[in-house]
Amino acid sequence: MRTYKRLRISGGKYFFTVNLAERRNNDLLIRHIDCLWEAFRQTRNHHPFEIDAIVVLPDHLHCIWQLPAGDDDYPTRWRLIKARFSMAVPKDERISRSRIRKGERGIWQRRYWEHAIRDDQDYQNHLDYIHYNPVKHGYVQTAKEWPHSSFYRWVKFGWYPENWGASAEIAESLWE
Repeated sequence: MRTYKRLRISGGKYFFTVNLAERRNNDLLIRHIDCLWEAFRQTRNHHPFEIDAIVVLPDHLHCIWQLPAGDDDYPTRWRLIKARFSMAVPKDERISRSRIRKGERGIWQRRYWEHAIRDDQDYQNHLDYIHYNPVKHGYVQTAKEWPHSSFYRWVKFGWYPENWGASAEIAESLWE
């Protein structure tokens, strides 16, 4: 069995990507968005952390978290979020033999991507990546159109103009 080494920084700020196991034509996360938000809420009640930015797409999500001082335990938080969401949604996914043997559902990929934010530029790059992701995947033509995102919060902070993140076609039409 592989041992995954994860960088754990007390009070750290992290970027995460978490995927569904079956991503093709799967809209589970937005179809059950209320269950996902509830899983986050319950987890944050018992294991606090700040969500600086988030985008939830049909089959994956990206976010930036700030952990409390003296705490580096993001793996427990992700385990709880995934488990709570899995318990709340109907059991209609395909489950592999391996997962059946281990008593697992077939909702989430077992692993996730984490990246410790290094500096202000790294933070900005990941913030932009999160908010542009629905445009990148072709779900919308501007970042402001995607409802499952923290983009508007950042517009209110004055970090982005409301028209930020337009697709190339829209960006070109703005200059005509």
